[in-house]
Amino acid sequence: MAGTLYLCATPIGNLEDMTFRVIRTLKEVDLIAAEDTRNSIKLLNHFEIKTPMTSYHEYNKIEKGQKLVDKLLEGQNIALITDAGTPGISDPGEELVKMCYEAGITVTSLPGAAACITALTISGLSTRRFAFEAFLPSDKKERQEVLAELAEETRTMIIYEAPHRLVKTLKELGQVLGEDRRLTVCRELTKKHETAFTTTFAEAVSYYEENEPKGECVLVAEGKSREMIRREEQGKWEQMSIPEHMEYYLNQGMEKKEAMKCVAKDRGIGKRDVYKALL
Repeated sequence: MAGTLYLCATPIGNLEDMTFRVIRTLKEVDLIAAEDTRNSIKLLNHFEIKTPMTSYHEYNKIEKGQKLVDKLLEGQNIALITDAGTPGISDPGEELVKMCYEAGITVTSLPGAAACITALTISGLSTRRFAFEAFLPSDKKERQEVLAELAEETRTMIIYEAPHRLVKTLKELGQVLGEDRRLTVCRELTKKHETAFTTTFAEAVSYYEENEPKGECVLVAEGKSREMIRREEQGKWEQMSIPEHMEYYLNQGMEKKEAMKCVAKDRGIGKRDVYKALL
């Protein structure tokens, strides 16, 4: 009978966030696959976990992934841990999960810390709908494509960034989202010097150009509002005159009365204003 792959969330800074269930599971499995064994050994030693460990990371995820699948098929139980947080979120764990399902292996997740959710909940921005972008692509063309998509995003956006690239990324995002767009910069989450800086892109750039950022950062940015979309649509229509706007709808076979109603709605004005402009 095949074993089970356990996705075990580990602390993102504060060791007290380790769950009892994860500690027990890490002690009971046959093998722990870790993103960085040198980093994870400190965690295992702290909780007196003696289970054998092997490396599984971005650069060996296919070759090592197949070896782990073979062990699981032999009946071994394996726990997957990342450097910090939940495996499979912005790390190679997603590839191993996919390989396990293809091989008919059971996968289960032991919930715990995740920087993206932790940052979202303390951001002060809407949590009802959100989009997780992780790190922006390093490839220039792909990065520009993603930024263009984010410019139209209406959900709250969550983006990871390293401190040495923070100012550059804030400037890029400010250019496409608007420098006055609301933003919360979260740093050192769950640690002693945790901060949640509620600001705008313009203010954040100014601040971090003067104060060197330290620690991994999570950016939580406000999505494009319905009001903003409405104003942009109005702006497009206002580039043409009201008679031209009327002609646009009349050419589609619309009755004059209905066309006037549509023009008024598009421009955010009353039907009387449309009528006057046509006199």
